[in-house]
Amino acid sequence: MSDSNQQLERKLGLFPVTNIVVANIIGAGIFTTTGYIMDFLGNPWMMIILWCVGGVISFCGALAFGELGAAYPEAGGEYVFISKLFSPLLGFLSGWLSLLVAFSAPIAASAIGFSKYLTWAFPGFQNELMLNGVITPETFSSVLAILLILGFSLIHSLGVVFGARIQNVLTVFKVLLLIGLIVAGFAFGEGSFTHFRSSSLMRFDFANWKEIGLALVFVMFAYSGWNSATYIGSEIRNPRKVILRSLLISTLIVTVLYVLLNLFFVYAIPPGQMVGETEIGGLAAGNAFGPVAEKIISLLIAFALFSSLSAFIILGPRVYFQMARDGYFFKSIAVIHPKRKVPVNALYLQAVIAIVLVLSGTFEQILVYMGFALGIFPVLAVAGVFVLRKREKSVLPLWGYPWVHLIFIITGIAMLVLAYCQRPVESSVAILTVLSGIPVFYWFNARKKKLKN
Repeated sequence: MSDSNQQLERKLGLFPVTNIVVANIIGAGIFTTTGYIMDFLGNPWMMIILWCVGGVISFCGALAFGELGAAYPEAGGEYVFISKLFSPLLGFLSGWLSLLVAFSAPIAASAIGFSKYLTWAFPGFQNELMLNGVITPETFSSVLAILLILGFSLIHSLGVVFGARIQNVLTVFKVLLLIGLIVAGFAFGEGSFTHFRSSSLMRFDFANWKEIGLALVFVMFAYSGWNSATYIGSEIRNPRKVILRSLLISTLIVTVLYVLLNLFFVYAIPPGQMVGETEIGGLAAGNAFGPVAEKIISLLIAFALFSSLSAFIILGPRVYFQMARDGYFFKSIAVIHPKRKVPVNALYLQAVIAIVLVLSGTFEQILVYMGFALGIFPVLAVAGVFVLRKREKSVLPLWGYPWVHLIFIITGIAMLVLAYCQRPVESSVAILTVLSGIPVFYWFNARKKKLKN
């Protein structure tokens, strides 16, 4: 593994890394979760407050991960931080979750979100391809999602620089789309600020807090990816500066966009109509601009989801690659293409798992399961900053310590507990997914020791 052909190369600067982070955050979550959140809360202002809270929590996490990324500028993100600061077992469980959930599940969700928005915009196109009822709508949606996953996995197997160029175009397009939708929505769209009035009052009893906790899980799923620059640390030029700056810039941009976009959703859609609605962006565009605009915006959102799907496909394989290099995964996953400098086998493995997720479960179940699972290890990684400072190994001590870190940790734990109380089945499945990695770790650990002997 010391051969130069098996090393990732530092070719990415601030602009492409920031684009990857923005694209990784803005995905299926913002276009699909608002209807579920309104269902849980029933109060538009509480929903807006939670989107603001999600931005603050993500910013706190970005500060912590910026310090961790400066100390350990390697591929792998949380896997590396937790392995070095706590234990290889905990680090492996983080990587195991990344393999099964943290990247594969958002890839599946983004692909499904794309197919839903595309068929929302062109139902006739779907009907023709379903061969007059021979293929069901669910099967059609799954096939379309699978083809998308395979296509982008192939694109990113061609090299990180080529993939980053594609990513730059997709991300700029997506940000411009969101800005245009927000500005046009309030300037020219039909809507009413009376939609912000709600007859549903928040009681703040335990039942209400459970709903808030579950809603925040969905919000944080939409913000997930705020830490994504740390997953490609081995391919970033000047990582000490670029990782932190990309995380903070991206989180601020996304928070502003998310809050404004949800304000537009409420302005365009009465809260009662938002409840449980998956294609919330298309519905808002239809209400604001009419049925023709609804189709156009739905189509644009569908293609904007390319950007987040693409970013997830870039990042995930770097985690599995690092695990394999450390001896805690199959050696073949650490193979880098000699010319393209990409961990191609890790890419293909991720595509297979994402496809399996596309074929299993409902969209909402995937969101709850994924949202809960994604909240576990960032809390532990941020706690690692305390260990880093104690060992005096921080090369970029940032302001806000320890309060910023405590805010992230306390809110993260509270969110998980409340979400578990509200959705114990999906949350338990997420926990069991984590625990299933324990025997796998010990198997790889024993195998690693045997190979050394």
